[in-house]
Amino acid sequence: MNGVPAVPPQPRSSPEPGGPRSELARSFARLLEWQISHPGLVLAVLALITGGSLVLAAHLKLNTGFESLLPESRPSVIELHKVAARTSSLSTIFVVLEGESSEGLRRAGDELVPALAALGPPWVGQVEDGVRDVVKFLQPRAGLFADLPALQHLRDDVEARYAYEVEKKSGLSLGVDDAAPPRLDAESVKQRLGVSSADEKRYPDGYYQSQDGKTLVVAIRSGVLGSDFKQAAEALRRVGEVVARVDPKRFDPTLRWGLSGDLAIGLSEYRLISHDLTSIGLLGAFLILGVVFLYYLRLRTVFGMALAIGIGLSWTFGLTEIAFGHLNIATGFLFTIIGGNGINFSILFMARYLEERRRGVAAGPAVATAQQATWRPTLTAAAAASVAYGALIVTEFRGFREFGVIGGLGMITCWVATYLALPPILMVMERIVPLNGSPPAFLRRIMLASAEGVPFGRPFAALVARAPRLITLVGGLLAVIGLGLTIRYIRSDPMEYDTSRIESDRRAVAEVHRLIHLGNGITGFIGLDGMAIMTDRTDQIAPLKAALEARRDAAPADAKPFKAVHTLQDFVPTDQDAKIPILMQIKQRVLKARRLGVSADWAAIEPYLPPDDLKPIGIADLPAAIARPFTERDGTRGRILYISPLDGAITADAHYLLRWADSFRKTTLPDGSVIYGSGRAVIYADMWNAILSDVPKAVVVSFLGTLCVIALAFRERRATFEVMLALLVGVFWTVGALSLLKVKLNFLNFIALPVTFGIGVDYAVNVVQRYRDLGDPLEVLRRTGGAVILCSLTTLLGYLALVSSVNYGVQSLGRAAVAGEVSCLLAAVLVLPAALVWWQRRRSTSAAHSS
Repeated sequence: MNGVPAVPPQPRSSPEPGGPRSELARSFARLLEWQISHPGLVLAVLALITGGSLVLAAHLKLNTGFESLLPESRPSVIELHKVAARTSSLSTIFVVLEGESSEGLRRAGDELVPALAALGPPWVGQVEDGVRDVVKFLQPRAGLFADLPALQHLRDDVEARYAYEVEKKSGLSLGVDDAAPPRLDAESVKQRLGVSSADEKRYPDGYYQSQDGKTLVVAIRSGVLGSDFKQAAEALRRVGEVVARVDPKRFDPTLRWGLSGDLAIGLSEYRLISHDLTSIGLLGAFLILGVVFLYYLRLRTVFGMALAIGIGLSWTFGLTEIAFGHLNIATGFLFTIIGGNGINFSILFMARYLEERRRGVAAGPAVATAQQATWRPTLTAAAAASVAYGALIVTEFRGFREFGVIGGLGMITCWVATYLALPPILMVMERIVPLNGSPPAFLRRIMLASAEGVPFGRPFAALVARAPRLITLVGGLLAVIGLGLTIRYIRSDPMEYDTSRIESDRRAVAEVHRLIHLGNGITGFIGLDGMAIMTDRTDQIAPLKAALEARRDAAPADAKPFKAVHTLQDFVPTDQDAKIPILMQIKQRVLKARRLGVSADWAAIEPYLPPDDLKPIGIADLPAAIARPFTERDGTRGRILYISPLDGAITADAHYLLRWADSFRKTTLPDGSVIYGSGRAVIYADMWNAILSDVPKAVVVSFLGTLCVIALAFRERRATFEVMLALLVGVFWTVGALSLLKVKLNFLNFIALPVTFGIGVDYAVNVVQRYRDLGDPLEVLRRTGGAVILCSLTTLLGYLALVSSVNYGVQSLGRAAVAGEVSCLLAAVLVLPAALVWWQRRRSTSAAHSS
């Protein structure tokens, strides 16, 4: 690697003991002959396969919803799809106008409504800047919503007041000092009809406008599905163009506007995660390749390994498209994780190849020796990592299963890609630029006396040689302490119940969230936090509401599951046949009183008097603006119910979400029919329950699977014991550190626990395998320790890139995985070699004494 070797060429180092005797080894030998003799042809075939894989991988979709993490067979997921199929054709877009002129905002809103309506379906279905039609419908029917006894009392008071005024005006009053009946002023009549001043101020003059008049909302119902991000982007673009063309600033120079709504929120979150995936992938690739260059200090080695891992990654995600067709919030970050792990096979192959080249061995024989000497330990490591990932397949949590399948597949695929691509890559590079030049002077100064790049393994060898017993005892003591902390950690319920700590940092999309809260607060739209429950028939709504409210009322005062239940039937008055005659009597008396000049508030009272043709109203008569949240795609009304949470930020507490979800996830009606609930609360609760049941199972399967792989690979009890002991030390250190740092487990960072078995064992495997060849732990650290540490650094840096994520859950995964990686590495390159050196020295001392 560092120019022409200073020592004479030596014979090619022998392959692993016994030579390639197995059928797999013989197959490797035949393949290697072809790779060495026809490298260009092999690379051409690989390029074709890789090109096809990249085309497939480019079609992967990103699912950002939590429901994509659960199995499709879950009742909550089935119900969510059912609700979405019947209601999700209408998404919301808010055009939020903010300015100083209340009148200017109204004029801008009025001009925007017809301009936006002209866009037509699917971009714009309905558009409105207020509820004037609703007010026009409800005001004259306000009395229908009053209680019947209260309405009867009002009629009696109106009759009494009318008679009193008639007597007074006719001079028939006897002058008795009886108390006068209540006055017929506007406020008293409206209050008796159930109309409060707060209701009137809710929508100033019928506009979606704030009480201070400085914010106005134009609400759009779009036919674009919230999950269709391409269509969502187009809808928002078209709406934005219309707003820009209307130019609301013409009506108020201080006016500013923005777009929000569930369509904008979904798109912004999707773009945030997509950008996050890209930035983390690029950062991870830069860090991984950077540390590889630091070790080898040769661009050609970095280039060769980058090609090999790039091929492996393209194959992995091409197969992912075939298997699943999508990524989710858990699997989307596997590019960096698999890249950091999968490059380890190239590192060990390259380290052995360069070791042979430095001894003067020609390129072809050096490639052959590297393959023969490294395929078994690297395949063992790949299989162990694949088993650790694959342990997640036994879980019910779909996010874990897909993570396990893709991760396990990625480990094997990257190993195959390494041993198919790296040998011909090295041969082609040797033909184009032979490895016989001297590196630049500044690199030689960095390399110092090392024959490799930066000597990562030498400090560890020096430390182990100085204090093997101390390192062994301290490492063992810390492992025992870690075991105790692990037990305490498990017993103390280590799960994270603050959901805000596993969501994305919304500062990057804070404006769209601010605007949607403004829009929902002003318009009063149901559904921002409320959960929709779908029934099959309208006659199921009343008993369902009664059952849900009974659960709420039966709960302790400090443990209420929800605040209220909303149905379209709430807008249909009761006892209408009895109320209509009373309202008509009241109207007649008020009209007569007006003619007598009794009431001076006629203009304020008139809107609340019923029309002459007042009839009972049903859900079919309600204005579209009221019925819209309860209207299905086919126009059916009244089969949807919303259940709203308690006030405050309580929905960020998983304890509350579990209680809320349990209150409506399943309800059996008196007729025996069963109604299932879904939505964010139930989906999250199901995720939580799946994690709690899957954690022990996945950890046990991962551990047993790793143990089996190691036992099959070494077929020697002592070597298996050495590897597993080092792994357990690393695992107990990891969980102990999580316990001390009070790190809580969530649906993402939990993955670090079972995966640590398969990936962390990689380093002990390579140390023990090399120890069997060399017989000297210190020599293993000097010659192979650097490559092992480099393998860990690439994996660690891949995890470290996750810490830069905008999602707090992904950040926690990165931190937990880094803790596991550091612990397993130190156990493999410090505690394990120290224990071996201590054991060797004790045996030598005993032998000397006995002789």
